[in-house]
Amino acid sequence: MTTRNVLVYLDTPATILSSAGLELLTLARSIGVPVAVALAQPSEATLDQLQQYGVERVLVGSVEGDASVHLSPVAAELVAQAVELTDARAVLASPRFENKEMVARLAYNIDAGLVIDTVTVGLEGDDFIGYKRVFAGAWDVDCKITTPVAVATVRANAVVPTPAQVSASHVTVENFSVAPSELAASAVLVSRTEHPPIAGGVGRPRLAEASHVVAGGRGTNGDFGPIEELADVLGGAVGATRDAVDEGWIEHDAQIGQTGVTVAPRVYIGAGISGAPHHRGGMQASGVIIAVNNDQDAPIFEISDFGVVGELDEVLPQAAAILREHKASKA
Repeated sequence: MTTRNVLVYLDTPATILSSAGLELLTLARSIGVPVAVALAQPSEATLDQLQQYGVERVLVGSVEGDASVHLSPVAAELVAQAVELTDARAVLASPRFENKEMVARLAYNIDAGLVIDTVTVGLEGDDFIGYKRVFAGAWDVDCKITTPVAVATVRANAVVPTPAQVSASHVTVENFSVAPSELAASAVLVSRTEHPPIAGGVGRPRLAEASHVVAGGRGTNGDFGPIEELADVLGGAVGATRDAVDEGWIEHDAQIGQTGVTVAPRVYIGAGISGAPHHRGGMQASGVIIAVNNDQDAPIFEISDFGVVGELDEVLPQAAAILREHKASKA
């Protein structure tokens, strides 16, 4: 049986891998041998995680010259070199916006098939299969990539991160460098600012990667306090509808919907949200959907697994208090 190397692009190698990164390693093991690629030296914590997830090899790329690895064309050429060095059959990346631009350039550079935001991966014979929802969730499609290399971004929460049954005996770090092409280096990075989590929460996960999302809509009347409180108790992210963003109640980065972020958390809680098609298209792939609304006829109840008819500023604080008590009892 031919060994298939599956290249996993690491977002945060210098600190610690997120749940989304560990999910990619789990998926990579299901279709081949996971090999990691990073554009920064991995920390000891990251190396420990890679070892637990069965990764024996991590490639660390750097740029020759003044170009920045944070530019998508440059990053794409670095990953393309990693594909060649590992003879990878597939490349998996998390669904961050910057990754989607990078993998699109990567696929073009190496003549590879590309699937964006697949929710699972597999093999049919030697062909790579990606499953995804399109047209605001109206269609489910299976995508087959028949090119020698497949490239995909995978939605967060596609699988439960699972360490390998047998940890890697060691992790070998291999450094390589690339002289970017004139085209890739033609853009110059002037400045780069990494924004804190939505609404200033400390330790909150990125919205697109969170396993729990609490979102608020017009029914909040601009008060996202109960939304943030419940999200922090759950260790989740804060989201919002387009109406809430347009009113200026919360940053655009929090917007869930067809023109915002698409989320698929294990648990989604929508409070004060009517359930307009624009918003539903960005969250209806969630595992469990819970709605809180004072209008029992709100459309969001049609797609909810659980519904609570009530005022969100009464329901959410009660839920947060009960969850805190439950956590305290388990401590």
